[in-house]
Amino acid sequence: MKRVFLGLGSNVGDKKKNIETAVKLLSEKIYNIKMADIYISKAVGYENQEEFLNTAISGFTDLDVEELFKFIKEVEKEAGRKFRFRWGPREIDIDILFYNDLIFENEQIQIPHPRIQERDFVLKPLLDLDENLIHPVLKKSVKTLLNQLKEEDLSIIGKLK
Repeated sequence: MKRVFLGLGSNVGDKKKNIETAVKLLSEKIYNIKMADIYISKAVGYENQEEFLNTAISGFTDLDVEELFKFIKEVEKEAGRKFRFRWGPREIDIDILFYNDLIFENEQIQIPHPRIQERDFVLKPLLDLDENLIHPVLKKSVKTLLNQLKEEDLSIIGKLK
């Protein structure tokens, strides 16, 4: 079994329900899921859209990385994701953040996710899940990476209660 960390975000429709639906679907092949708190953040990329709800989950899977990627795409579709445009609004967005300590890249995915260190809305939920988590490429703790972000790089507005 491999330990995985996934990031989830939604900014269309019932955002909290979209995340809950995705987590339920993911639990079919990811076991012992732990979910971080849900954070509200500004949109990244195309900013003229609603705020996002963001969280992360950790769990264990026997899927290899390419099977996991395919499974996630199926979950996104089943959870109602519709493609609009790059960086556009999403019913659900699921990213593989870490897969054990694997460093992997092909034409579809890069693991660890290439922009983790730039995004407080990813780092904070990861810190909620494992305060000792180390980025396998940067060799820095998630806590250190979060502390290194500058004021202008912060997008978390609040925490969902």
